[in-house]
Parts: sequence; C-alpha cells; structure tokens
Amino acid sequence: MIPSFRIDDKVAIITGSGSGIGRTLALSLAHAGAHIVVTELPNRLEAAEETAREIKKLGRQALVVPLDVTNLQSIEQMVETTQREFGKIDILVNNAGIIIRKKATEVSEQDWDRVLDINLKGVFFTSQTVAKVMIQQKSGKIINMSSINGVIGSPERASYTASKAGVVNLTRTLAAEWAEFGINVNAIGPTYLLTPLTTTLFENETFKKQYLDRQPIKRFGTPEDLIGTTIYLASPASDLVTGQTIMVDGGWTAV
Repeated sequence: MIPSFRIDDKVAIITGSGSGIGRTLALSLAHAGAHIVVTELPNRLEAAEETAREIKKLGRQALVVPLDVTNLQSIEQMVETTQREFGKIDILVNNAGIIIRKKATEVSEQDWDRVLDINLKGVFFTSQTVAKVMIQQKSGKIINMSSINGVIGSPERASYTASKAGVVNLTRTLAAEWAEFGINVNAIGPTYLLTPLTTTLFENETFKKQYLDRQPIKRFGTPEDLIGTTIYLASPASDLVTGQTIMVDGGWTAV
C-alpha cells in the first residue's frame, strides 16, 4: 500500500507564519489538506491575517492567534484557543527563530539570551504545551526548524549555532520520550535560504561565491525547497520516522 502524503482535515500550528518560511509552510500544509493556525507576534498580526486570507482561498480554515514563544502564558493561551476552535492539534511546526550575527567576543548577554530564548527555549516550551494535547490524543507530528548551522560551525553565529544544535538534540530526546504516545518529533536543517531577511547577505558577492563554491548543488535555496520535506514529516508517509534531522542543504553537509 502506498502511504499517503495528504493531511486532510488535520490541524496544524505554524509559529512565525506571517511571512518568509513560516508563511510558505503554512500555505503548503493547507494545499495538502490541513487547517492552519497562523501565529505571529502581537505587533505582526496584519501579516498573519494576510497569510490566513490566502489559506482560506484554498478552502481551508485559518485561525490567527498572537504568539510570543518566549512567553509561556502566550504559548498556553495559543494552545487553549486552538483547542477551543478546533478540538485537536495534529501538527506543530516550530518555525519562529532569529539570528544575531556578531563576533563571539562581541556577543552580549542580552544577545545570547534573546537568540536562545526564541530558538531553543521557545521550541521546547511550545512543544511541551502542544504535546500535552497530543499525548491525550495518542497522536501528533512535531517538526522543528534547525539549520545546517546546527551540525556545523559558522563564524559570527555563536548563539545561533548553539541554539540550532540544541534543537537537533532536543528533537532526539523528545522523539524518544513521546514515541509511546504516537507522537513523531523530527527536524529540518535548511541551508541558507533566499528570504526577505537574508536579502542583504545574498547581495554580498563574496558570500555568494563562497556559498556556491561550497555547496554541491550550485544554486541558492528558497523557502519552497522545504515544502516537500515538511509535508512528508507531517503526513502518514513518515509514521516510522522520528528523532531525525533531515538536511535540506544542497549537499552542504555531505562534503
């Protein structure tokens, strides 16, 4: 029997889904059949509403909920609202994240805490809160966004690489602990992607040359390159896959 990649009538939460990678993944999961909880910071809800409008055009339900992943009360309220509106949570994509590029000798305590609070603490406590629902359901799919910087070092990204490496091992731990409840926990490790936040980086000719020289598949990545892996990990096709970080990196970490 060929496994299904459809996720019809599943309920998926995507953190930071007002723009960029989060918006792309929200729309792709809607295309695959899911109803979407679009979350964004309270001051970015206009962007979330735009994502929701596009989802509704696909014939899926979309719920916009404010979320600050560094605030446990905000996480709990988001989960409560989702349960109240949909009665279940089938999929969580922990996408929200930031990067602060500085030399290691110049990283402040505030810089460090900000990156780790969003990229690692936020992933853990959002997963923990959602998992309490999934444990009762005896099913669920959690997809964490790591990075190639979670498995390799990268200058001027000390806090970021630490946070993304933490996501890789946190994914393994949660997968092992929650497997008995029918919950799959996996991660995706993208290469550098062309997004509104990386425009300046990709305008740097030195960086572009170093990037293409290093990566076996000689092109830049885009958020759309993550769609197939995300749908796979959210769908029944990946039911025996857990604790893994799938690198979507053009072969970067293979050489």
